[in-house]
Amino acid sequence: MSDPKTLFQLLGRGYAPATLGKATLLVIDAQEEYRSGVLQLPDVASATEEIGSLLLAARNIGAPVAHVRHLGIPGGLLDPQGPRGHFIDGLAPLNGEPVIEKRLPNAFAGTDLHERLQQLGHLDLIICGFMTHSSVSTTVRAAKDYGYRCTVVDAACATRDLPYDGELIPARALHRMALAALADNYAMVVPQARALI
Repeated sequence: MSDPKTLFQLLGRGYAPATLGKATLLVIDAQEEYRSGVLQLPDVASATEEIGSLLLAARNIGAPVAHVRHLGIPGGLLDPQGPRGHFIDGLAPLNGEPVIEKRLPNAFAGTDLHERLQQLGHLDLIICGFMTHSSVSTTVRAAKDYGYRCTVVDAACATRDLPYDGELIPARALHRMALAALADNYAMVVPQARALI
């Protein structure tokens, strides 16, 4: 039996990972809930540092940056009026960087994300943020439907442990599985920010 291949490889439709100079950086749900709230992620500190590196590099070369913010439950998870709904210190948008507010995992659903990205002018997206298996994955999958080419930065995403069928799926295993699924047919996945700079 031959070595397994991704659908990208089998179909001959892969593409090179994006570079910051020719793409829009899309930061998904870099919010305090994931750093210190009920949904605290095991690898949030290292992922936050990596997102910060991407933001700094993009801003230094004038690459477009867009931010997604999840509007959660007042008084609960990702509270839009409380501190857990705020952007993590150091990852907040600068003046002029669009913020797309969403209520569903897919950042295109019920928002003007597609229109905002069209205005920024790139078909290549570099995507990072939280959580890998949820909002990152669903947004990347939807982006393909709109014709975008996505590059996901592994170290700039994170997720949490999940219970399933009486077991606990560790966050790192779930993160890797989610990225493997995206790398099959939805996105190029690179290990770290420095691969794109």
